Amino acid sequence: MMRLILVGLVGLLGLAQENVELERAKKTLADWANLARYQGENEKLVAVGSGEKRVVFMGDSITDAWGRRGGKFWPERPYVNRGISGQTTPQMLIRFRPDAIALGAKLVVILAGTNDIAGNTGPMTLEQIEGNLESMAQLAKANGMKVVMSSVMPVCDYHRPQTARRPPAKIIALNEWIQAYCKKHKLVYLDYYSAMLDDAKMLKKELTEDGLHPNAAGYAVMEPLAEKAIAKALGK
Repeated sequence: MMRLILVGLVGLLGLAQENVELERAKKTLADWANLARYQGENEKLVAVGSGEKRVVFMGDSITDAWGRRGGKFWPERPYVNRGISGQTTPQMLIRFRPDAIALGAKLVVILAGTNDIAGNTGPMTLEQIEGNLESMAQLAKANGMKVVMSSVMPVCDYHRPQTARRPPAKIIALNEWIQAYCKKHKLVYLDYYSAMLDDAKMLKKELTEDGLHPNAAGYAVMEPLAEKAIAKALGK
């Protein structure tokens, strides 16, 4: 009897997970880039105007969680969080106009690429990722925005497996391209990667709970680095 109950519970859990995944798939099909996520907030910001030196953080879950699930997101600064969990660079490129350009931002901080490497929206070559990052930078510059391009953060397997989906060698190769692109086009390169790396070339165990996302201690490392990069890009 107990075995039958356990089998039934496992079946119910599996069905519940399938329903969650089905709903997520339906939502993605209806709005692949998730343009609806910030639509209401964007309308309010545009109505207020952009006299302040507004800074937009464009990214995935690492940005999305900043100030929402971990760390502090500069409540006293005109900084706007436009991260969306799970997103890849083609999705960010689609929503770059409403979530960055239309807000009248003076500067955009781009942190993206780890989910592309993981194949969240399908297989992606490094060249494709680089092209999308370059397109976002070009759109920003064409609209009078300063650009800070962030390194992809390291991952680790201390808490759960991460390196299989996000091979460190690919992260290093992408970061080398981002740094070289910034140097060539006189953009500011924000190097989170080096500051969060341990002696084994992995994300420091104490800066994360899952080997991918920073915890409060991780964001505490990132915050001054971002602040310094922003100040440099704005010419302070």
